[in-house]
This record gives sequence, structure tokens and C-alpha cells, in this order.
Amino acid sequence: MTTIKVGVYVDAENVLRCGGHGLRYDTLLDFILSQPGAVLQRACIYQGVDKERIQAEDLYRTSVHGFQRALRDGGWKIVEKPVRWFLQEDGSKIYKANADIDMTVDILTQARNLDRIILVTGDGDFTALVEELQNQGKRVEVLSFLNTALELQQSADQYYSGYLVPGLLPVRDAPAVPWGKPGSRIRGSCVHWDAAGHYGFIRFMRLESGGSLHLSDSRHPDSPYQSAFVAGSEIPKTFPQQYLAQRQAILEFDLFESDRDPDSFVARNCTVITSRYAA
Repeated sequence: MTTIKVGVYVDAENVLRCGGHGLRYDTLLDFILSQPGAVLQRACIYQGVDKERIQAEDLYRTSVHGFQRALRDGGWKIVEKPVRWFLQEDGSKIYKANADIDMTVDILTQARNLDRIILVTGDGDFTALVEELQNQGKRVEVLSFLNTALELQQSADQYYSGYLVPGLLPVRDAPAVPWGKPGSRIRGSCVHWDAAGHYGFIRFMRLESGGSLHLSDSRHPDSPYQSAFVAGSEIPKTFPQQYLAQRQAILEFDLFESDRDPDSFVARNCTVITSRYAA
């Protein structure tokens, strides 16, 4: 089997601001390395740290250092970016810990030893970096959550919504049933919608997602995906159903076996987690 050298770079501040709070970094690596031939070369997290709070607040210092120790134990390198505070006109303070330059320099320097690069960010400022890496012959993938720049998503060789990766983010109030088993609450996106019949199919990733992720047709024997039938009555009434087939809506739903076919699934009690559509 051909070895594929992988580098993973996480813009932690962007992840936290854009829906990724609670991201499980061990699950992230498991997902990325589940692809055939993948060998981890670099795993870097760019984290904003308030140096003044580190000195002044015991609780903050303990929290930051504990988080970093756990990540290092899991094979991650932590690159700290000092937080800078800015005073706004109304007297309030905002902070910035922009890691764009640090990440870009590191990735361009290390890219010669990598075949596949995964950026965990939704920041559109990285679009030019993606295109430069592709010009060097690298495969570049992007994983993010909310507020992903469309140009970044479209420039990547493959884009993943972090909401759809099994176990990457906890599902609130989920029953103690493994992802993808009947009775579990999981997430997926609609890949087919019949407007006349008011029904469709939601594609979701299996818990064991090893295999070729480009095999998006769940009917393929090597595909890591499965599908569930969904009736229009299970979709929130406030959501414009004509936009379901755009595949931008992330749906959270209860998974059940079909009454008609024990080898098939149905989705019930759907909620829309996030969506990008033009009303």
C-alpha cells in the first residue's frame, strides 16, 4: 500500500468561535488517519493564550496547561499565539489571536515532506494558501463548522463539515447508543429531495469511517456512508424544504430501522443544525 504522509493544522481560535467548542482531538486524528495509507507526519494546533491571565489567574493557568498536556499526550504540537486586547469606541474590549501568518509559514515550510494537508478552519484568508499548495502537487482538505468561507470550501480538494464526523462533536442529549445504530441521534445532510413527493434521503457517515471518503454513494460496498429515508413531515416546518437538496443543511435526527426493510433506515425528529441557502 502506498504511504501518504499527512499534516494536520488546526486554527483553534477559529474552531472555538465557529461552532467547534468541545471538539475531540483524538477523534479528529482517528478520522483523518482512517484513510488507506495515511501516516501522520505533523499535527499542530495554533492556540491563543492570554499571557497576562496565565500570570494572574490560577484557574485559567490550570485550565490552559491541562488542556495542552492532554493534547501533547495525544501527539499534538501546540503553537501558542499571544492574545492581544483592543479597546473599542464604546469602551468594551475584544481580543484577537490571529494565527494566519504562523500557520501559513509553517505549512509552506513543511509541505515538501507532506502529501496530504488538512486545514481545520473556516477562515477564507487561507484560500490562497490552499491554491498554492495544490500548485505544488499537494492534496489539500478542509474541515470546519459554522461560518465557513465559501471560497475556502470550494477551493479544497475535499471539504468536510465537522458536524458530520461521528463523535467529533458531542450530540446534545443523545441516548447512550453508538452513532449509526438504531435509536441513536446523529447528523447528516440531505443528498436527494423529491419536492413533489415531499420525501428524501439523508446521508450520514458510519461510525467506522475507514474507507474511501470519495465514494459518496452509500450503495457502493466500500463507501463509508449510509442513507436514511426522511419524510417531509419530519423536517421543521420553518425550514424551506426546497433547499434541502443543496446539501448545505446539516440535519440532526433520530435513527430507526425501517418497518418495511430491516436493512434500511428512517430519520425522525429532524432539526436543522446549520444551513447556507438563499431564501
